[in-house]
Parts: sequence; structure tokens; C-alpha cells
Amino acid sequence: MRRIRNFSTVFAAICVMAMAMVGAGPASAETLAPFKDGLFKYKKITASHMNGDFIVVEYSKQRDLRDRDKIDEHEVFGNYVSYKPKRSRSSYELKANGRVVKYMGVGKARGGAKVIVIYIHGQGGNRFQGVNDVSFGGNFNRIQNLMVRNGGAYLSADISSFGDRGTQDIAALIGYQKQLSPRAKVFVACGSMGGIICWDLLKNGNYARNLDGILLMGSPRDPGFFSSGALSRKVPIYMGYGSDDQVYNWEDQANFFKKIKSSRPDYPIKFTLFDTGTHGTPIRMTDWRLVLNWMLSL
Repeated sequence: MRRIRNFSTVFAAICVMAMAMVGAGPASAETLAPFKDGLFKYKKITASHMNGDFIVVEYSKQRDLRDRDKIDEHEVFGNYVSYKPKRSRSSYELKANGRVVKYMGVGKARGGAKVIVIYIHGQGGNRFQGVNDVSFGGNFNRIQNLMVRNGGAYLSADISSFGDRGTQDIAALIGYQKQLSPRAKVFVACGSMGGIICWDLLKNGNYARNLDGILLMGSPRDPGFFSSGALSRKVPIYMGYGSDDQVYNWEDQANFFKKIKSSRPDYPIKFTLFDTGTHGTPIRMTDWRLVLNWMLSL
């Protein structure tokens, strides 16, 4: 495990334009009520820049993994979990685009939701990953509880393709959920390679109008974002990465964040770097409530 290498050099480049940026407005009231915040909130923020839009969070393998998991990376200790969401958890199917989209739904997945969060897995994952209560330090259980306890819905979908088909299927799922819950705010969270679909949703104006925020957790960047007109739509974006990610280099993602900020200083985007975290760390460590409350406040 190593500390961030070249952080000062990379971030100095990111901060060149920071002084010219528009300052952040006053914080709005929180929207989602707390759930186990004492366990899941960031224990130590070691750096904060750009009015808090770029933060570095200390990740301790001992504290945040070994002391948290009963079985490392497989089963979290019980105090991190509440099984209340199981009462409403069901398996669903949606026929769309000549295919069947399978997904797990928790909370008000049948309609009447105030907030909807949809999780998109990465390569090798499936719809059950996003409802695994005890993996990833219990963080999937937390988002389920946040939705159930706040009148929301949480969905975890199967992805058969990370190309056009997968994007079309998730867009159809979002459209269907908007029919069931017309007033709901919709957020899509993408893990690893699933981020390709998140970017594709942002780049399509018809799809993006149903989005209130995108969460990218260890996902690749998409240069096509700039030529798609997405900058003007200003859908909020969260980007989370581990500094020891061997799949997608954090410096490349930070430079992409910088480019968005340079192109549109008022774009609602935040970047969280988990110091010494690996590829899966953002899924384990991202503070769902913190990020979603920020997006809901916009």
C-alpha cells in the first residue's frame, strides 16, 4: 500500500484555473435523513480544494476494511447493516427494445417514489451485486436503507452490454420508473466499466433530461462528453477513485475533471480521491448520503 504519488504535481496543474472559478453558493438543507452516518461518514479529509469540489479522503486498510469486515471483502460486521429493505426487495423484469431487462427493486420500485437510485455494475457483475447487504463494507445496504427510509426506490439492474444496447435498456428502465414515479429525482450510480453507460446517458439529450445526477465509482472517462452538448445540460456528476487503482489511473480521471471545470467553471461536479484506495474502494467508501444530498440541493 502506498500513499498518493505525484499528487502535488498533478493537483498543482488542476488548481491553475481554480482562482478564476465561480465560488460555490451557500449550502442547502439536507434532504435524505441520516442512516448510520457515524459509521459511514469520511473519517478524515486530508485535502480540500476548489471550494470542496475536489477532496482527498484518508483510506485505512486496517480501519476501513480489516476492522470493518468480519471476513475481509466478503462480509461486514452486523452493526453496519439493517435488513429492513429485505421486506420490500423483489425481482423484476421489464420488456423493452425487444429484450428483457432484469433488475432488483427495493422500496417504492412499484411507484410513488420521491427519489430513485439505479446501480449499474461493472464487467463480471450482475443485478445481485447491488443488493448484496454484506459486501463492500455494507455500503450497498446503506443506500437501500437510505431509499427505504426516505420514501425512495433503489434498483440494481443486469447489464448484458456496455454499448448501445445496455444504454438503451437503462434508459428504458429510467423512463418506466418515471412513469411510475413522475415527480421522483433520478440518480444513476455506475461501478467501474458500468460508467460507460453513465457517460452515454449524459451525452444523449433525450436520456439526460430524466437524470438528476450521475455517480461514477472507479469508472473510465469519456472524451466524447465535450462534443455531445452535455456541458450545457449541467447534470451533476460525482467522480470517486482510489489512488492505487490499477484499472483506471486516478491522475487521468483528475485531469478529465479539470478539463470539465476549465470548460465550464460552474458545472456541478465533484471529485473524491481515496488515498491508498484500490479499484473497488469508491464503491465501499463513497458516502451515498453526502453525495445525494448535494445533488438534491441543486
